[in-house]
Amino acid sequence: MGKVAVVTGGTRGIGAAISVALQAAGYTVVANYAGNDAAAEAFKTETGIAVSKFDVSDYQSCADALGAIAAEHGPVDVLVNNAGITRDGFFHKMTLDQWKAVIATDLDCMFNCTRPVIEGMRERGWGRIVNISSINGQKGQIGQANYSAAKAGVIGFTKALAQEGAAKGITVNVICPGYIATEMVSAMPEAALAKVVATIPAGRLGEAEEIGRAVVFLVEDPGFINGATLTINGAQYIAG
Repeated sequence: MGKVAVVTGGTRGIGAAISVALQAAGYTVVANYAGNDAAAEAFKTETGIAVSKFDVSDYQSCADALGAIAAEHGPVDVLVNNAGITRDGFFHKMTLDQWKAVIATDLDCMFNCTRPVIEGMRERGWGRIVNISSINGQKGQIGQANYSAAKAGVIGFTKALAQEGAAKGITVNVICPGYIATEMVSAMPEAALAKVVATIPAGRLGEAEEIGRAVVFLVEDPGFINGATLTINGAQYIAG
C-alpha cells in the first residue's frame, strides 16, 4: 500500500483531477467532499478512489474524519488543501454571512485539516502539504474581497508552515491556479468566457489535469522547493 493522500474537495473539478493524478502516481487517495453524495458516489465508482464526507470549516469534523481515515488506510502523509467556496458580491453590499462562510471554508480549513495530521508528519520525518490558492489571492478581484482575502491568507499560511516543517522533512507549497476549464468556469456565458480568455496570453483556459500534474510534482520530488508559490495561469498574472 502506498502513502496515504487526502485531497479536500477532491471529487469534483480541480480536486478530482488532483485525486486521480495522485492515484496514478501510486498513492492511496481519499477524496473529501462536503455535501453532494450522488457526485461523490459516482466519482468513487468511476475511479475506485475512497471518499470521505466532512466539513472542512469545522475543526472537530476534520479531526474525527482524518482520524478515521488514518485508522482505515494508514497515517496521512500527503495533504492537499483544495476545498473552497465563493460567495461573491461587492464589498459594500456583502453580508457578514457571505464573509464568514468564505473565510471559514477557504482559510480556516488550513488549520482544521492540517492541524490533525502535522504532528504525525513531524514524528515520521516526512510529509507533503500542497495548498490550493488562486490567482485572485495574488492580485485581488472585484466582487471577491472575501475570497481574495482568504486565498491570500493561504499563501501566508504556506510560507510560515514551510519554515516550521522543513527541518522535519515536511514540504509545504502553494499553487495559484488561474482560470481552469472546470464545469463552473465552462458554464459561464460564452461572451463573458471569451473576455476572460482574451486576458490570458496563452490564449486558452487551463486544464484541471495540469494542476494535478503540478501537485504530483510537488509531492513526489520537490527537492529544495519549500514555501514556494507556483502560479499556473498561462501568464495572465505574473507576481513580482
